[in-house]
Amino acid sequence: MTKTKHPIGLRTLFFTEMWERMSYYGMRGILVLFMTASITNGGLDFSNASASAIYGIYAAAVYLMALPGGWIADNLFGQQKTILFGGIVIMFGHLSLAVPDMNFFYLGLILVVLGTGLLKPNISAIVGGLYENNPSMKESGFTIFYMSINIGSILGFFICGYLGENIGWHYGFGAAGIGMLLGVLQYKFNLKSLGDIGLKPTNTISEEKRSAYKKNTFIISLLTLVFIFSGLTGLWSINPIPLANILTLIIASISLIYFLYIYFLGQLNEYEKKKVVMIFVLFIGAALFWSGFDQGGSSFNIFAKEYTDRIIFGWEYPASWLQILNPLFVVILAPFMSYLWIFLGKKMLDPSLPFKFGLGLIFMAIGFVIISIGAQVALSEGLAGAKWLLLTYLFHTIGELILSPIGLAAISSLSPKRFIGQMMGVWFLASSLGAILAGLISGQATNDGLSSMPGLFNQIAIIGSCFGLLLILISKPIQKWVFKKS
Repeated sequence: MTKTKHPIGLRTLFFTEMWERMSYYGMRGILVLFMTASITNGGLDFSNASASAIYGIYAAAVYLMALPGGWIADNLFGQQKTILFGGIVIMFGHLSLAVPDMNFFYLGLILVVLGTGLLKPNISAIVGGLYENNPSMKESGFTIFYMSINIGSILGFFICGYLGENIGWHYGFGAAGIGMLLGVLQYKFNLKSLGDIGLKPTNTISEEKRSAYKKNTFIISLLTLVFIFSGLTGLWSINPIPLANILTLIIASISLIYFLYIYFLGQLNEYEKKKVVMIFVLFIGAALFWSGFDQGGSSFNIFAKEYTDRIIFGWEYPASWLQILNPLFVVILAPFMSYLWIFLGKKMLDPSLPFKFGLGLIFMAIGFVIISIGAQVALSEGLAGAKWLLLTYLFHTIGELILSPIGLAAISSLSPKRFIGQMMGVWFLASSLGAILAGLISGQATNDGLSSMPGLFNQIAIIGSCFGLLLILISKPIQKWVFKKS
């Protein structure tokens, strides 16, 4: 008999993820605003292009580190311990950002990147593991889990946004650190609810080899930290915009190489290889989606700050608060979407994975058409109403709810079991690639002021809708090919 009750471990992971996302999105909500604010206003006085590039590099690195984070869990510590280590590192990263010193600013970004890479892929993998014996509830479970992300986001944008923009930027960063501390404590005290899931490394290797791996990982991590930190602090020259372009090529290359490695050298059977092809197709769709969606923390944030009328009852609310719209819509709509997939599944009408991804991209494209109109209004009237961002976030949220939790569930289901942690890491590379493309797009959209925004937003809409329609058209043939066992 199929169980209809979610496992108790989901609650532990729900609140851990909630506090981690509170810290992450709270800091993200004010990061670009802090970097572009004048020195007299406590900021760094960076240009929009440089700040967007740094934001893109940071966001991309967060997800890029998910790949080694998955490997570390699979081979060294297990997912449970890796999540705990990651949470502690994230906490110290945000607390470092709270120190009003440029060196601590860069150190904080590095620590948040490293910690998130350890935590993010593994907590998602454990969620999938909770439903190993109840796969029919997996998509519903991931959708509920996704609500935790957005509840945390609302808390982060509201608390850190208000403190950062109205009290002081570093108070906002400090609040993010306290949020992560609460997440670490909650996780530690409720570890027993996870049982043996993710307790030990999934790859069976000798203890001697595992010890050597740990030593080498520590040395490589330390050298990488020193190299990055020395560059960021000015010991060697670094230009964020060319670096972002180079990193885009690196991430795309790493992704392609890893898919080829898994396909040809992963000792997969033909059925598993077909599933990997499916993941690759979805990967491309996800990267395109996140390159548009992640404008929320960069170009949309700047648009809210500089070109949006934020006066209500004579009070100007923080620009970062408009980012609350996305997680708020998720919290409102997620239960409906969770029920929808279960309902359609019972009626044998559940759309295929490529179809859902295509639909998500089309909703994203509609959002860009709307914000393009809003930018044109701002060009003619000086400021645009907040309704344009509200409608944009609404359509982007619908696309997100179709694509993102379904993607996590798909990776959990399609990945070869012995590569589950690493494949979760690879999946987050799509977010990494999308994030750095988002930073570069934002720089183009904002550095020339408002005039370039309508045209660029329309271009994104065209690209997103075309690939979305392509996925919908090929959805039936590729679904039939993948799941037809030879």
